[in-house]
Amino acid sequence: MAVSIDDIRAAAKTIEGAVIRTPLVSAPRLSERLGAEVFLKLENLQITGSFKDRGAFNKLKSLTPAEAEAGVIAMSAGNHAQGVAYHARRLGIPAVIVMPEFAPFSKVERTRGFGARVVLTGDTLDASAVAAREIAEEEGLTFVHPYDDAAIIAGQGTIGLEMLADEPELGTIVVPIGGGGLLAGIAVAAKALKPEIELVGVEAEHFASMYQAINGLPPSAGGTTLADGIAVKNPGALTRPVIEALAAEIVLVDEPTIETAVVLLCELRKLVAEGAGAAGLAALLARPERFRGRKVGVVICGGNIDIRLLSWVLTRGLVRDGRLVRLRVEIVDQPGVLAKLAQFIGACGGNIMEVHHQRLFYNVPAKQAEIDVVVETRNADHVHEIVARLRAGGFPTRVLSARSDEAGG
Repeated sequence: MAVSIDDIRAAAKTIEGAVIRTPLVSAPRLSERLGAEVFLKLENLQITGSFKDRGAFNKLKSLTPAEAEAGVIAMSAGNHAQGVAYHARRLGIPAVIVMPEFAPFSKVERTRGFGARVVLTGDTLDASAVAAREIAEEEGLTFVHPYDDAAIIAGQGTIGLEMLADEPELGTIVVPIGGGGLLAGIAVAAKALKPEIELVGVEAEHFASMYQAINGLPPSAGGTTLADGIAVKNPGALTRPVIEALAAEIVLVDEPTIETAVVLLCELRKLVAEGAGAAGLAALLARPERFRGRKVGVVICGGNIDIRLLSWVLTRGLVRDGRLVRLRVEIVDQPGVLAKLAQFIGACGGNIMEVHHQRLFYNVPAKQAEIDVVVETRNADHVHEIVARLRAGGFPTRVLSARSDEAGG
């Protein structure tokens, strides 16, 4: 094992008072929905918005005086960058953060705001990592790896100590996997305290690198995912054997389920989580029978989601649930017809959000128009009711939203 329970206990003492001891909270509405007793470990409440604070501080405190004076360098597209930058500033350690050219502006600016020198280079994370190693050698900096480092793993493992201290009866802990540092640390801690506990990892299906490595499958990670914080193509050399030995299973989750998890955390528990942060809940949504009847701890590992992206995900969630629908309605282009259409929708309890006329396309007769109406509704059944009322009233209508189309015909 890369780390021991003693290493993790030492890390807990090191970070005490410097890193937030986040709460483990119950989630009654999610529990009712999933048929399991669900507890959420809120690492999204850390100062930099993710669990990375723990490993970063523990690693920085392990440096020799000479290493601390020379400074550190890290490579990250977001959360690790902020964790290292923030705690390096607190400890008076110069920090350089190499970020890929596609890193979100908000994360770049937050990292700079913590006092680090940010170098934007590389069109992939691997290219940025190569650049970081080169700069480290040229400038004599200590490279702070995001997951393949014993001090980092031990720092992340303190989450396991806290979860079992707060809820000793947990039977399962579900943890997102990027490079594997978080799950490896928690697994060592949890298994040492409670050998019978079950550890379950979670990966986005487009980045199933740890799952593929452990199961002897050819690597195929790539593409885009909402869970960019765990979009890692190469699993850790230190973390893989720990996870292979201690984790019961790795669950793969698709993009719609990750989106749904973000929406449910916001709506049912009033929590903001990024895609990676919600991946643990996504595993419960994807495999409810797997966790039914168990007392499950889920690590919400981060909350650094761009506010515009969050808005888009929440809106898509409304569409997916049939609570926001786009209807295309054929009307005769005469005075008063649009008002009549609005009356029909209003009489059914629908709330019109947007209206768009389609008059200029060749497939619309000259004396007719197509109206696209975005309507706020109660649910998919309500959509069906509105569509039926419009059709009965002489307004040919079709639903343009896929989920509602299934309900509305």
